[in-house]
Amino acid sequence: MRSPWLNKLSVILGPRPPVSWLFLCVVSLLALITVFGSSSSSSFDSVTSTWVPESYKNYRRLKEQAAVDYFELRTLSSGASRQRELGFCGKEIENYVPCYNVTANLLSGFKDGEEFDRHCEVVGQGKWCLIRPPKDYKTPLQWPAGRDVIWSGNVKITKDQFLSSGSMTKRMMLLEENQIAFQSDAGLTFDGVKDYSRQIAEMMGLGSDSEFLQAGVRTVLDIGCGFGSFGAHLVSIKLMALCIAGYEATGSQVQLALERGLPAMIGNFITRQLPYPSFSFDMVHCAQCGIPWDKKEGMLLIEVDRLLKPGGYFVLTSPKSKPHGSATGTKIRNMLTPLEQFPEKICWSLIAQQDETFIWQKTVDAQCYSSRKQNDVPLCKGHDASYYQALSPCIIGPSSKRWIPIQNRSSSSELSSAELALHGVSPEDFFEDLQGAEDPLPPFNMVRNVMDMNAHYGGLNAAFLEEKKSVWVMNVVPVTSRNMLPLILDRGFPGVLHDWCEPFPTYPRTYDMLHANGLLSHLSSERCSLMDLFVEMDRILRPEGWVVLYDKLGAIELARAHATQIRWGARVIDLQNGSDQRLLICQKPFLTK
Repeated sequence: MRSPWLNKLSVILGPRPPVSWLFLCVVSLLALITVFGSSSSSSFDSVTSTWVPESYKNYRRLKEQAAVDYFELRTLSSGASRQRELGFCGKEIENYVPCYNVTANLLSGFKDGEEFDRHCEVVGQGKWCLIRPPKDYKTPLQWPAGRDVIWSGNVKITKDQFLSSGSMTKRMMLLEENQIAFQSDAGLTFDGVKDYSRQIAEMMGLGSDSEFLQAGVRTVLDIGCGFGSFGAHLVSIKLMALCIAGYEATGSQVQLALERGLPAMIGNFITRQLPYPSFSFDMVHCAQCGIPWDKKEGMLLIEVDRLLKPGGYFVLTSPKSKPHGSATGTKIRNMLTPLEQFPEKICWSLIAQQDETFIWQKTVDAQCYSSRKQNDVPLCKGHDASYYQALSPCIIGPSSKRWIPIQNRSSSSELSSAELALHGVSPEDFFEDLQGAEDPLPPFNMVRNVMDMNAHYGGLNAAFLEEKKSVWVMNVVPVTSRNMLPLILDRGFPGVLHDWCEPFPTYPRTYDMLHANGLLSHLSSERCSLMDLFVEMDRILRPEGWVVLYDKLGAIELARAHATQIRWGARVIDLQNGSDQRLLICQKPFLTK
């Protein structure tokens, strides 16, 4: 007579269950006993901290392996429908950027330019699917060639759009069959980008642009960066330039810059603050960027002031003026008139003007704010919240502890103890973050840019620099974690605040590698879905790109299951350091159908 347990099993599997299913159930039961019995051994773990027998080490290793085996068995037994690989999205969204849907924004009531802004609240809950690369997509060329030559099929710009884009663009790029070649000495002015950069340096009183670092300029926010020629030149002289530009359905500046392997992200000067804290950049640059600086009662300039560090520079190059009396020339003069008056109200001084280029410098004199007129722009009161908040009508004054002139800041990424103390960070924690940046393992000759999705203090970025790797890192600080972005920016690294429950403001296929240390555990208590996160990671990762995740065993195993669903190759690595931390290495395949 069969036991009641076998009777129940026969109802589920049929009158004669296969031997393999019986074996699976037995192994699952043993694994369950092992896993749920782990709590009873916790006291034993603490008691034996002074001396750990080899037999106990072997038992602990077996226990961890049993947990892994149980997870795999549970995944299998949960049913194929829950673990089925995701399908592909339609061709119409191969360049899709969530949160930037002008039509949906208009239907939601946004107007006066707000429809072009970022609105993640409008994004509906769609079906999970994987965005395929365009038909003509090719693996980007390695640096340094990949910085100056890209495949035209990798970006959404057609030959007709390129040929009709104007003489200035034609001087900057050459189209040869299926490639776009960027002339290294072409750029924003007729004299070339190198001459333009040297002109800015001379207007600042420097001998050449190689002296930018000596003047305290290490980080530059390049607004409306075109195709990245100015930023590419600054990178060549060891300056970090981050490009921001508005969302564009075709011919995107941000997409082209990222395809070249240059730092860029979508960002709009419309109604909200950019996702950077106050005192983030040493220079803000705008050359023909199309921003109406004379509008919104100066609040766009106030946002620039918020982003600039004390002593920082705002460089504005207007389009070439037509002869006196023309409509274009009149429009430019009308725009520059308030720019000649408003900067004084926020303690800027015009230090130089040459041709169409103007340079203002933010004051380092704290007394300037108290000596202004009563009707000048007021000082802000309260906390500085900079994650897509509404544009502010007030300025951040010298009361902040980070009010340090750029000329007095450290030129090294390794901050002093006094500088660390400003951010509430001990030298020990800072050093530990650097040591904790594990070797990411993928081949570096195929990696040009990396996104660190949970950057902490920027330790991974520093590790790449120490190893002299030719990559740049986008340091992302989750909005729900401790905000260490000011420290990262003070080290001269690019970075941004982001809510990982929302899509990242970039185009598909723009990063060669994604890295996260502890992010999955951090997000476990958040409202967002882990599967949403992995689908978003797949969107922004290039075909054949790498993912490196370091986290607790349970989070890593769940991540491995999601990686399988989105068709990544994945393997878990035990670092053999006695902890419950694991490393998950994934690679996205080049899928075309």
